[in-house]
Amino acid sequence: MSRTALVTGASRGLGAGLAEQLALRGWHVVAVARTTGGLEDLDDRVKAQGLPGAGSLTLAPMDVTNEDAMRHLTDSIAARWGSLGFWAHTAIHATALAPASSVDLKDLDKSIATNLRATSQLITLVEPLLRAGKGTALIPDDPFPGTANSAAYGATKAAQLALARAWAAETQRIGPKVVIAAPAPMPTALRARFHPGEDRAPLADPKAEAARLLDLALS
Repeated sequence: MSRTALVTGASRGLGAGLAEQLALRGWHVVAVARTTGGLEDLDDRVKAQGLPGAGSLTLAPMDVTNEDAMRHLTDSIAARWGSLGFWAHTAIHATALAPASSVDLKDLDKSIATNLRATSQLITLVEPLLRAGKGTALIPDDPFPGTANSAAYGATKAAQLALARAWAAETQRIGPKVVIAAPAPMPTALRARFHPGEDRAPLADPKAEAARLLDLALS
């Protein structure tokens, strides 16, 4: 298996935890996010550990909805490393809470662009790299779709998961391996948007949850 990984949505939350855990386990991680500062903080955390045998990071401040940028990114990965051993897709757009009858169409369009269209394009672009590297893809599950006031996010996350499940079924025998797994509730910005005022103390640590999901996906 290739030891190069791609994490889309790597600047915070689960994505940052996955990128950090992969690097600390010796992988080279291409970390993608819109927030340059978040990516630099991730790189600083990995370097601060000073672990012998730790991997490294290539920081890619890009928007996954920019189709030309995603093509350039995957072309660059192919040219430099030839393959991927792992892809975690955690980039997501969560709209403000609103009932289905009051969905803002601009929010809906942005949700479609990020949660569905970008995922579809990335599957197309990343699959050959994963196949070449005998790799695995991880797409987080979410039980939230269909709950009250989650219409725009919920509809597009459900569509993303339908796409991922179809991909998993299609590649079950030929690869790449596609893992769809739900992380435990974590104190992320995404969760805070849907659960304002929640007591965050009992929630799972993103780093520990990232380690658990990596063990699950890479077993």
